[in-house]
Amino acid sequence: MRILLATAAIAAATAFTVPVVLGQGTPQTIQLVKVDIVKVSTGYRASKVLGASVVNEAGDTVGKIDEIIVGPDGKAPFVVLSVGGFLGVGDKLVVLPYEQMRTDGKKIMLPGATKDSLKALPEFKYAS
Repeated sequence: MRILLATAAIAAATAFTVPVVLGQGTPQTIQLVKVDIVKVSTGYRASKVLGASVVNEAGDTVGKIDEIIVGPDGKAPFVVLSVGGFLGVGDKLVVLPYEQMRTDGKKIMLPGATKDSLKALPEFKYAS
């Protein structure tokens, strides 16, 4: 009787686990990386960066951050800047790699940038 119950239990367990295992497809692996949480906590949050003014090294405002976009590869972030215009009217959106930005205390800086040099970049349009 015990053998029959054990066989039935194994058959029932197998019946429930085999479809799940087969339904999973290729096993996935995740490689975890240690992060310095103290260093990360002192960084700039996207919610605080959006809408922030961007200045050049002379302290002139050259644009405002409209959006931060993670690249299609999931790695390199890009910043969408709103340049020119006044109070959102007549502005132009341009995109740059976020790594070109520098931070200095509470300022976000784009070294070497001028409003004219940014306006000369191709216009960025969001995909639908």
